[in-house]
Amino acid sequence: MGFPSFDLAAFEMTPGQARDAAAAELDQICRNTGFLVLEGHSVSPDLIAAVWQATATFFRQDAAVKQAAAPPFQGYPYGYLGPDTEALARSKGEDTPPDLKESFNGGPLSVPAHASQEALDFCYQPTPWPDLPGFRVAWEAYYAAMEDLAVRIMRAFAAALKLPVDHFDPLIAHPISALRALHYPATVDVPLERQQRAGAHTDYGSLTILLPQAGRQGLQVMQGESWVDVPAPEGAFVINIGDLMARWTANRWVSTLHRVVAKPGQPARQSLAFFHQPDWDAQIVPLDGSETYPPVRSGPYLMQKFQATGT
Repeated sequence: MGFPSFDLAAFEMTPGQARDAAAAELDQICRNTGFLVLEGHSVSPDLIAAVWQATATFFRQDAAVKQAAAPPFQGYPYGYLGPDTEALARSKGEDTPPDLKESFNGGPLSVPAHASQEALDFCYQPTPWPDLPGFRVAWEAYYAAMEDLAVRIMRAFAAALKLPVDHFDPLIAHPISALRALHYPATVDVPLERQQRAGAHTDYGSLTILLPQAGRQGLQVMQGESWVDVPAPEGAFVINIGDLMARWTANRWVSTLHRVVAKPGQPARQSLAFFHQPDWDAQIVPLDGSETYPPVRSGPYLMQKFQATGT
């Protein structure tokens, strides 16, 4: 059986009972694996190529150039994080060596007029941009495209949950999503015990839109008691459910444990991950009306999760 996939454009153009059947299939994927390959996304290949080139150029710079875009203080959510600065498995209570990666992270493109001081002090902090021609333009264009794609996916999710197609719209009018460019350097030596390129973790928000490097393996998801490789096909995204969506659906949908495995002799690998997160003040209450989880506000929930991964 192949890895699950979903064609978003085909779903959007399909009427009636066939659309309902596709929505039911999406529901089943989100119940069983929480991961899927997304086709029919309609994001411009030129836009993708531009941000891919911009981030690849950034990661090729000397350490001093990259460090100039580092967070101004520990706990700041955006900017460049170099090697040995993050251990994602710690968010699951596992004490591991730091992950074998570096990243650049950016937040929302605009700040709503009603933003609270709490939100301004965390998710609406400015991104420390690197001094590279064209980087910010390419990054912001891709971020905007991911915001649009996330809305389309959330509407498909609403259909899969048998909700009105616009059910989530009021809660994602000013999302506090983040975009992360990741670079995993080539591995030469045997990693330390329990060290990975990205330690086993679940994502925090409603959904993640991952652009993997086509043809490069490494991302794995836990299925039962086994780690399963996630494909990286050309021209497709990988989507996964986050902790907040699992909470929202009262565990009907699963936020699946995943990692980027480290082995000796791996080539360098790059990816882009867009972490979609509802509005700061969005109240996340189980959709089935149960008391499986108490209500939480999207922003403070994200902030608590983020702070658990620091080193």
